[in-house]
Amino acid sequence: MYCFFVLFPGLSQGEKDSVALTQDTNSKLALRTLDENFTQKYQGKEFNYDIKDGESQNILARFLNWLMNGLRDVFGIDLPPGLTQILENIIYGLMAALAIYLLVRFLTGENASAIFRKKEASMINLNLAEEHIESLDLDALISDAIQQRNYRLAIRYQYLKVLKTLSQHQIIEWHYEKTNQDYEKEIKVPKIRLLFKDVSYLYDHIWYGEQEIDDQKYHAAQMKFVNLNNIGAHG
Repeated sequence: MYCFFVLFPGLSQGEKDSVALTQDTNSKLALRTLDENFTQKYQGKEFNYDIKDGESQNILARFLNWLMNGLRDVFGIDLPPGLTQILENIIYGLMAALAIYLLVRFLTGENASAIFRKKEASMINLNLAEEHIESLDLDALISDAIQQRNYRLAIRYQYLKVLKTLSQHQIIEWHYEKTNQDYEKEIKVPKIRLLFKDVSYLYDHIWYGEQEIDDQKYHAAQMKFVNLNNIGAHG
């Protein structure tokens, strides 16, 4: 029994082996408080860690942040956080839409809105590659377009009527693949060539340029087509 306590003395004295702590009565603790203007001292973009700065920002983001800071500093307008990112996304969306529009314009040669137009459905059905221009009743087509107040389409038919008249009087040789310049070179009479150049400009400006015209502008343009038809018919 004695040997057991000799080998394991800690079993009988374990509770008395803890180290006693001494109390420090010489040091004094000072209680510190935050300044009243603590929150104002740490305001500004240098303490806003949600805003990317420096090289990590693109030019557009830097400009928008500059603009927002200017509105806040000059006019005192405190804009909500995240507005810069929303504006940036909107601008990128508009740029993408513009890029698509320009791509469509480049590939088709027409405005993007023209692809979805239904007003020119009757013109789409008019396949000049399969029909000769002299077989078309252009007066009826012009009348229908005017009744529908589709003056752009009426100008298109007016131009085809000019080509039909000049072709019937052997002033030009009509072909659906020829351009305005091709026809202009074929016209030998200077007066007719000058009038044709004038109506060709009107046609290109109104039809391909998608220039909307009203009743008054249509009738003003119509007089030039009628004049050329009359002169062309009488040589």
